[in-house]
Amino acid sequence: MFKKILIANRGEIACRVIQSARKMGISTVAVYSDPDNNACHVEQADEAVRIGAAPATESYLLKEKIVQACQQTGAEAVHPGYGFLSENSAFSEALEQAGIVFIGPGTRAIEAMGDKITSKLLAQRAGVNVIPGHTEVVKDANEAIEIADTIGYPVMIKASAGGGGKGMRVAWNDDECGDGFERATNEAISSFGDGRIFIEKFVEQPRHIEIQIIADAHGNVVTLNERECSIQRRHQKVVEEAPSPFIDEVTRAAMSKQAKALAKAVDYRSAGTVELIVDAQRNFYFLEMNTRLQVEHPVTEMITGFDLVELMIRVAAGEKLPISQEDVGINGWSIESRIYAESPFRNFLPSTGRLVKYQPPEENELVRVDTGVTEGSDVSMFYDPMIAKLVTWGNTREEAITSMQHALDQYYIRGVETNQPFVSAIMAHPRFQRGDLTTNFIAEEYPDGFSTAALPSADTDVLIAALASIHQRRASRAGTITGQIPGYGRLISPEWVVMLDREAHRVAVSGEAGRWVVDYGEQKYVVEDQWQLTEAVFMGSVNGVPVNIQIEKQGNGYHIVYRGKHISALILTPHNADLYRLMPIKEAPDMSGFLLSPMPGLLVSIEVESGQSVKSGEVLAVIEAMKMENSMRAEREVVVAKVLVKPGDTLEVDQPILEFEPGN
Repeated sequence: MFKKILIANRGEIACRVIQSARKMGISTVAVYSDPDNNACHVEQADEAVRIGAAPATESYLLKEKIVQACQQTGAEAVHPGYGFLSENSAFSEALEQAGIVFIGPGTRAIEAMGDKITSKLLAQRAGVNVIPGHTEVVKDANEAIEIADTIGYPVMIKASAGGGGKGMRVAWNDDECGDGFERATNEAISSFGDGRIFIEKFVEQPRHIEIQIIADAHGNVVTLNERECSIQRRHQKVVEEAPSPFIDEVTRAAMSKQAKALAKAVDYRSAGTVELIVDAQRNFYFLEMNTRLQVEHPVTEMITGFDLVELMIRVAAGEKLPISQEDVGINGWSIESRIYAESPFRNFLPSTGRLVKYQPPEENELVRVDTGVTEGSDVSMFYDPMIAKLVTWGNTREEAITSMQHALDQYYIRGVETNQPFVSAIMAHPRFQRGDLTTNFIAEEYPDGFSTAALPSADTDVLIAALASIHQRRASRAGTITGQIPGYGRLISPEWVVMLDREAHRVAVSGEAGRWVVDYGEQKYVVEDQWQLTEAVFMGSVNGVPVNIQIEKQGNGYHIVYRGKHISALILTPHNADLYRLMPIKEAPDMSGFLLSPMPGLLVSIEVESGQSVKSGEVLAVIEAMKMENSMRAEREVVVAKVLVKPGDTLEVDQPILEFEPGN
């Protein structure tokens, strides 16, 4: 077994590999770019080596730097994680030439399966079902349109290299095909240094199902069931689960058989994933094979009990798999939510900055948090915006969902916006709870984007009861502060008016800390908790039902987060509530005459000039953030008055880019 390994990655996956290596008694080496010098993976590793500047092309994608770091530290093997160099055959070869073991498949498998065009041809020869399409490299946008017209819309435009939703576009007509080709090519070059594009038929109403495999160098291949990855936005997975609520035993067996055949066809070893598209009749087609550890591997670990990273390391060290197919079962259900630094209310645009407050839920047998950040960490514009993977387990799917809802309520993050409200909405969505999923779920259920109106209705009675008890505790404490003049101490009112977004609810509170009784309407609510005033998350129960509410004191009121909803609350005496109703509401300034940057990022181009008339839908500017290009389009007919920035500028959120003529 190896004595020391290097992790050629960053963030949560680097921390995840370090965790398994430490359990196995293996020393670890981290590598880092300049902004990552104080990152969690650097602190957790036994050694760390700087490899370059912030852009991945100047650090994490430099295979020569990784090899040098191995030689410098004496690392015998490299675990690549996912992304970056994890599926780069030249990197694997460079390590081999230096006498360093690559903890992953052989070069042949990486080249064959890492290239979507080649892998599709190999899959056909191995007897695996494939999607109809054009497997040659597309030269330009015009050829892309010609091919799409031949295949028939809709089509999927895909980068041959890489994954993770980068370099992928669905096109429904010629205009979308031409624009999609350009955007996919640019993203592929930026993310993978490989701009090759191919096109295939887009299967409508599809599910995204993948089979996890693990294989050794002794001819043993084992499949570890399937994962359902259909909840996606822009081809980027958001929620994954294992097993799938749709796949039956017969389909699972057929998928596993084909996955094994493909693995054996390329002499595969290590962990890998065969990704499939499944239609409503459970017909399945090969999509691609990821020759690496998947982001969503924890759900497989949760239902099988196997440590995939450990198995990868053992296989790379030449050991036989310690498990057989008969050892693989399905124990309960697991769900993973990817927590991203992005704003769901701004069309999911990235949010960068410092995590000024960071408190994940407590981990136990039901909750697991894979992360690479801590309080004070920076979310940089240079890398993927994923903060963590929140994973829950239950005996049933319903229990796993409930555990996820409670964990999301407890996950306290401030300093950047996150997609927690969106994930909370998905968990509460009746269609998701039924397991009625396709990769179009988000587009179909949120056709106009995500807004506060799309959030599920919070249990107002529960919130009111909990808030009343919280405020009563705070008021009781204030009334017992020493130094008050005898006979003039603060009187604690048992009656309050709870204002939720200016809607009034009158309550009466009795009891004491730990057990309060709240009279609201004609009902009594018993609130039990061990909450302290300094804690950011209230964890207790209302009438025996567990409740988790994020709560912050703001002036005379509170800011609370519950089930994804951000709610302003004010708790007043009845007299003060009457006066409050007379207070005017301050309106926000009108910025409709400007194009504002919806995200922090790099301004790639300005597509208009001063004095130009622009029609609705025309591109105004292109912004790059987190390696994704985003086109800013006109929402109505306008005339550009001024261009306020220039290409190459770094933009902040809500920074004006263009000013429009008055009346537009």
